[in-house]
Amino acid sequence: MKDKHKKGKTKGEREETPAKDMQVGGDLPAPEPDDEKALRLGKDCDYERELRRLQVELVKLQEWIRHEKLRVVVLFEGRDAAGKGGAIKRITESLNPRVCRVVALGTPTERETTQWYFQRYVPHLPAAGEMVLFDRSWYNRAGVERVMGFCTEAQYQEFMQSCPEYERMLIRSGIRLIKYWFSVSDEEQERRFQERMKNPTKRWKLSPMDLQSRKHWAEYSRAKDEMFAVTDTKQSPWYVVNAEDKKCARLNVIRHLLSLFVYRDLTPEPLELPKLEKSKYVRPPIHEQNFIPQVYR
Repeated sequence: MKDKHKKGKTKGEREETPAKDMQVGGDLPAPEPDDEKALRLGKDCDYERELRRLQVELVKLQEWIRHEKLRVVVLFEGRDAAGKGGAIKRITESLNPRVCRVVALGTPTERETTQWYFQRYVPHLPAAGEMVLFDRSWYNRAGVERVMGFCTEAQYQEFMQSCPEYERMLIRSGIRLIKYWFSVSDEEQERRFQERMKNPTKRWKLSPMDLQSRKHWAEYSRAKDEMFAVTDTKQSPWYVVNAEDKKCARLNVIRHLLSLFVYRDLTPEPLELPKLEKSKYVRPPIHEQNFIPQVYR
């Protein structure tokens, strides 16, 4: 990340000065910047236990977003098979889908191709008290569309000029925009592609376009660098996730996401289960209902 992004704070960051009873990132301890002091999975911490701990923090953040009526957009971009979907799944696993939802748009329809480019994404932006995770986003134009020739040079240049202003407009409207780029080596990507081809439960993740991306590795690298040069701004920086290890990437991105917010624990208190009151109502015979076969007992 460029040094210019380390200077100063955005308006949103200045407004979120933590109160005495609040913490940045909730109950998370201060991160260690030194790699030598980084937690090693399997040695310093257990993956499943740490994931559950971070997911509890995500629930706290969810309640804070709902309470404060925040509008949050998180973009997940990166190489094919870089682990974006897995990270999104772990983030949403314990959250309320009415508060945190995932948007993964397919190929634009013929009608959508005639619209303003950003138009198909606007209806999916969050209302008050919502967080939306985009599994790929408007940056398709700067990536796959650019490399595979699905857009014209004029359309690409228009996107590169309009995108920073579009994002500034979102931020000025009060939306918290967070952008993650999952980075993976070509060797690791090939290993994951091979794994997907052998695993019938993962084979659906592979598309002809994914396989074509292997032939255009250098072109995708150039497109990503050109995209960062224009859209990695002070107001809306890119955060790069080292995704060589999927489990580490998931924990790191969740922890970083939590660290961007100042929130208080508003987890609902345990409720007392009321006593069941049975009425004198006589129900129909149970054998009249259509039960599914009990293959497993």
